[in-house]
Amino acid sequence: MGFALVAVPALILLLGPAQGVVLANCAAGAICLVGLAGGWRLVRPRAMLPLCAAAACTVPAGTWVTHQLPQPWLLSVMGGLVTAAVLLVMRGARVAALRGTQGAVFAGAAGGFMNSAAGVGGPPFSLYAVNAGWTVREFVPNAMFYGVIVNAFSVASNGMPGLTEVQWVLVIGAMGVGGLVGRGLASRIPERRARLLVLLLALMGGITAAGKGLWGL
Repeated sequence: MGFALVAVPALILLLGPAQGVVLANCAAGAICLVGLAGGWRLVRPRAMLPLCAAAACTVPAGTWVTHQLPQPWLLSVMGGLVTAAVLLVMRGARVAALRGTQGAVFAGAAGGFMNSAAGVGGPPFSLYAVNAGWTVREFVPNAMFYGVIVNAFSVASNGMPGLTEVQWVLVIGAMGVGGLVGRGLASRIPERRARLLVLLLALMGGITAAGKGLWGL
C-alpha cells in the first residue's frame, strides 16, 4: 500500500495517468505476490471472498473512467483520490458501515474502482481491517492476497504498460534496489516515523498531481 500511495502520483506525472496507473498495478501486484510467499497460510479465504468479488465487479468501472476523462481531469481525480485515501488512513477512520459482510463488499468495491482508476486500492481494505479489529499479523498476509487479486484484475482490465525492454529492466532493477534499501532501513527507523514519512510523501504527491490537473483545466 505504501508503494502505491508514494509511487502512483510520481508515475502519473512522469508517464501520464493511464500508463502510470497500469505500471503501478503491475509493480504493486508483483510486490504483493513476493510478500505473500511467506504468509499465505494466514490468509482467511472466507473473509477475502466478498472483498475480492466486489473488487472484480468495480474494476471495469475504474478502467472506463480512465478512458473517458481528459488528462487534466484524470490528474485531478487521481490526485484527489490519493489525497483522500491518505487522510483517511491517517485518521484510522472507524465507520459502522465498514463492518461485517456489508463492510467487506463496500470496501472491496471501493478498492477495485480506485485501484483500476487511480492505482490505489489499498486504503479501503485498510479501513475495513481497522473497523473489523484485525491485528497486524492478520492484516499483512490478507492485504498481500487482496493486492495480488485486485491488481491482477486491474492489469487484465487496463492492459500492460507500453514500456520498452530497457524501461522494464530499469523498473525491475529500481524495485529490487528499493526493496533492499527498505529492508536495511526497516530495523533502524521506528515504525511510527516510517509510516508517517510514507504518508506525508503520498500526501504531497497526491496534492501535486491534483494541482497539476486543476492547472491544466
